[in-house]
Amino acid sequence: MEIKFIDLFAGIGGLRIGFEKIGGKCIFSSEIDKFACDTYEKNFGERPAGDITKISAENIPNHEILVAGFPCQPFSIAGVSKKNSLGRETGFNDKSQGTLFFEIVRILKAKRPKAFLLENVKNLKSHDGGKTFKIILNSLHELDYEIFSEVLDGKFFVPQHRERTFIVGFNKKIYKNISFDFDFEIPEKLPALKDILEKNVDEKYTLSDKLWNYLQNYAEKHRAKGNGFGFGLPDLDGISRTLSARYYKDGSEILIRQENKNPRKLTPRECARLQGFPENFKIVVSDTKAYQQFGNSVVVPLVTKIAEKIIKKLQELEEK
Repeated sequence: MEIKFIDLFAGIGGLRIGFEKIGGKCIFSSEIDKFACDTYEKNFGERPAGDITKISAENIPNHEILVAGFPCQPFSIAGVSKKNSLGRETGFNDKSQGTLFFEIVRILKAKRPKAFLLENVKNLKSHDGGKTFKIILNSLHELDYEIFSEVLDGKFFVPQHRERTFIVGFNKKIYKNISFDFDFEIPEKLPALKDILEKNVDEKYTLSDKLWNYLQNYAEKHRAKGNGFGFGLPDLDGISRTLSARYYKDGSEILIRQENKNPRKLTPRECARLQGFPENFKIVVSDTKAYQQFGNSVVVPLVTKIAEKIIKKLQELEEK
C-alpha cells in the first residue's frame, strides 16, 4: 500500500528520505529556515511551506503518517546551557521553540493520521526532571494514540555516536491491541570513520596554527580542572562523536589527523555521509550553513529502519 506522509519541521529532508526509501509519498512539507528550504527545494523539487504556526490544518492534506523532527534547542544539553547563559527559558517555557510541539498536537488532532514518528534529542527524556517528556506523552495519549518511545544510537549505521529520542504513535480509534518495538538487526560489519572520508581535501579545511594551538591549550586548561572538554581526534577505524550544528565554529568535536600537518575539519560532503545521506544529495549552501544543516539533521539509514517498521506494523494492523 502506498503511504502518504507529511514532513513537518522538515530541515533538509533527512526524515523524508528515510520514508521515501521504503515507498512513502511525501504530500506536504513545512520548514521556516530559508537556507534549509533552499537545500530541500534543490533536492526534492519543491519548496516547503513556511512557518507552521501560520498554516491552518485545513490547508494540510490528509495523510497516513505525520513525520516531524520538532525543534530541539529548548531540550538539548547544548541548547539548554546556551539559553541559561542568555537568561532565557527552556523547554515548554521557551515561547518561541518549545511550544512548537503543540503545533504537532494541533495537526494530529485535526487530521487524525494512522501513525506518526517524532524525533528529538536524547536529553528530551530527562529535561526538567522528566516533566517535559511527561507533558509530551500525556498530550499524545489524550489524542488517543498508543505511544512507543526509545533512545536509539545511529552508530550501527553510520560511524558516529548519535543518540536521539524517537516517538512512534498509532491511532487507537482505528486499531486495537497495538504492539510495537524498535528492535532491528545490527549489521555484521559496523561502519568506520575512514569509510566516509574524501581522498583529496582542500587545504582550507586544515586548522590554522592559531586555532590548533587554541584548541590544545583550551583542552589542557580543562583537563587540569578535571573536566572532559576538548577536541575529538577519533580513531579512523572507529566512530566519531556526535556532529552538532555548531561544527562550523571550529570543528573541534571531530577532527581528522593528517600526516606532518595540523588536523582538519570534515568537509560538508563528509558530514552528509556521516549522517547517511545519499551521495547524490546536493549541497547548495555555504560550508557554514551546510555544517549547521547536517548537524541538525538525522541519521538517514536509522530513520529508514524505523519507517520500515512503522509501515510493516500498519500493514499488519490493516490485515487484522
